[in-house]
Parts: sequence; C-alpha cells; structure tokens
Amino acid sequence: MKKKVLIGLTIVFFVMITSIFIYQQNQKSKVLNELPNYTDDKQKIVVDGFKYKEQPHIGNSNAKVKVIEFGDFKCPACKKWTSENFNKFKREFIDTGKVEFFFMNYAFIDRDSYLAGAAGESIYHQNNEKFWEFYELLYKNQGKETEIWATPTFLIQLVKDNIKGIDQKQFELEVKNHTYLHSVKEDYKIGGFYGVNGTPTFIVNGKILRSSSYEDIKASIQKELK
Repeated sequence: MKKKVLIGLTIVFFVMITSIFIYQQNQKSKVLNELPNYTDDKQKIVVDGFKYKEQPHIGNSNAKVKVIEFGDFKCPACKKWTSENFNKFKREFIDTGKVEFFFMNYAFIDRDSYLAGAAGESIYHQNNEKFWEFYELLYKNQGKETEIWATPTFLIQLVKDNIKGIDQKQFELEVKNHTYLHSVKEDYKIGGFYGVNGTPTFIVNGKILRSSSYEDIKASIQKELK
C-alpha cells in the first residue's frame, strides 16, 4: 500500500514539474514573440555620415565639438558610464556650450536591446528633451545583461510611471509594433561602418575613441576646442 502511495505521489510530482516547465516555456515563447527580429526590417540602409540631425541630441547646435555615444541600453558598462559621468559631462561640456552630445544605438546584446533602442527612438520622435529623461531612467532600471527584461510590458509601464508630457498611447502602440526598429538597425550599421565594435563607444568630431574613460574623452574634446 505504501509503495502504491509513493508511486502515486511521484507521478503527481512529475506531472506538476512538467506542467510548470511547459508553462515557463510558453511564457518565454510569448515574451520572445513580442520582441523584434533584426531580420524583420527589410528597408535599405545607406551609410552616409552620422546623420546628426536624425539623432537624439542635447546642447548647443553651434557647439564646436560634436560627441556621439554609441550605446546599448542593456550594456552594464553603458549604465556605469552614464551613472558616473553623464551629469558631470553635462555640467562641464554641454551646459557650457562647448559640446553638442548625441546618442546612437549600437544594440547587439539581445533582441530586447533592439526594443529598448526602438522605445528610445519613439520617445525622441515625440520630444527630444524627454528622450534624455528616458536615457537616464532606463539605465537606472537596467536588468541583468543575461536576461530578457526590456519587454513591451516593462518599457510601457516604466514610461507611464515616470515620464510625463508625451502621448502614452502612441508610445505604447509604437513599442508593440516595433515602429522604430529600422532606426535602431540603421544606427548599428553606421556604427559598424565607422569602427564601433562595442559599447559604450564615443565619437568626437567624427573620430572614434578606443577608450570610454572620462579623462580620455575630455582630452579629445579639449584637443578639438583648441
């Protein structure tokens, strides 16, 4: 009798574990189905400069020095650079009118990198100033590099709770439809053409830097200012 009970409990336990595994796999498939595929974008890309006028920007448009950050919102090194240096960089170079600063996507870590980049593009196309709120907000709320976390549900709720002054319904629709996937893919192709192979990478007046340290970026800017 005890043996039959034990066998019965083992079967129940096995069924429960199998059911949980199937549920988790279904949930994972559902999440992946919500994410963009790089190959979904069929539009032609012609690399012809950095297309400054099409990028999120902050600072004096007449500044002598233009600095581009190529970043991936899932990149821990990008988060570290932003949390440690962005406000200092802004005070020293952007607010003083010395530098106009741009952000371009180099989304390469995973499929939700593309979606995070596309969400940023959606914000930018509504309001350039709000993009920079999104830029800092998303890095502050960055998940693990090895996990899929920048999902439509996460991004929509994060923006809804923290960023005012944009059309939330439009943002939600564009995130779910991957409206700006092409822009993200184009940024990536441009970066690759000019030698970007990781993040964060900085371009100072068209010249790629092989260091992302604040002091090296500062030295490059000062050289251009002279």
